[in-house]
Amino acid sequence: MSRLALAPLPLAGLFRVVRQPLVDERGFFSRLFCAGELADAGWTAPIAQVNQSYTALKGTVRGMHYQKPPHAEMKLVSCLRGEVWDVAVDLRPDSPTFLRWHAEPLSADNGSALLIPPGFAHGFQALSDHAELLYCHSAAYVPAAEAGLHPADPRLSIAWPLPVGHLSPRDAGQAWLTEEFEGVRL
Repeated sequence: MSRLALAPLPLAGLFRVVRQPLVDERGFFSRLFCAGELADAGWTAPIAQVNQSYTALKGTVRGMHYQKPPHAEMKLVSCLRGEVWDVAVDLRPDSPTFLRWHAEPLSADNGSALLIPPGFAHGFQALSDHAELLYCHSAAYVPAAEAGLHPADPRLSIAWPLPVGHLSPRDAGQAWLTEEFEGVRL
């Protein structure tokens, strides 16, 4: 029996993953990752890295981050505590949705995750204090391949639900996109 239901989203390759927990009087058991169940959505690599983030303050934005090829990665992002507004931006220049974004609410209560393909930037805004995320990555972090977009870039026009707050120096220092931005060629 499948424990992960995949729902395609408006940007090709982006999926909402809804967990199907087993619940009884003791609590619940929930599958966080299954390579076999995610293969149809494009996850074919082993998990190379698992990361956890904790965001103390509501309104905080983290992102928009990505890794350049050949280290581009697929991510499965889950919220373990609190609530976030999780955003993915399509950076694939040959995609009909190039530079479009899509967001999904992720929370400890809704059982959803976001499966983000390579060639996308990712970020989120904490909708509650004490938000905690778990990330499964198909490729290990490579500092030299790190890149990002400014979360308030007018070319992206991301409609953050709360005023953007508490940006890291790295995120606040990201340059805005120019017409010369070529995207991420995989």
